Parts: sequence; structure tokens; C-alpha cells
Amino acid sequence: MTYGLATCEPCKAYDPILEATAAKFPEIKIGKAKMHVPGRCREIKKAHTFETYPTTHFFAHGKLLLTREGVVEPAELAALISDHLLT
Repeated sequence: MTYGLATCEPCKAYDPILEATAAKFPEIKIGKAKMHVPGRCREIKKAHTFETYPTTHFFAHGKLLLTREGVVEPAELAALISDHLLT
């Protein structure tokens, strides 16, 4: 995924959480797909359905492990990473 600033308000609120989490877990790739930008992230849009923005997807070895809709608070995001991606 690519990381960039979003234009929707919930996504903007999520940006600092993602930035802080990325710094906390340098061994994990954290990014944001710009779903609102026409022509961007075509493969992700084809493969997944999004009803809520932001939606957080957790992948390991190319497979989707879990999905969370809405902004995930920092402590929960760190716990999900630890539980599902650092095993």
C-alpha cells in the first residue's frame, strides 16, 4: 500500500494514528490506499469491498487476516498488530 494524506475527515483523523503506529512498529509495513482518488488502487478496489472509510485491513503473506471499519484507536491498533502480525 502507499501512504498519503486523505481528503475525508475520518481519514484525516486517522493519519496521525497511522504515522505513530508506523514509527512504533518499523518491521511492519503500514500504509494507506487512496480509495477516493480515481485511477488509484485499482487492484485493491477490485479485490475488496469498502462500506466505511477508513477501513483497516491486516495482511500477512499476501492474505487478508482481518478487517476493522472506522478509525481504530492507537491502543487497539497496536494490540491487533501484536496479536496478528508479530507472531
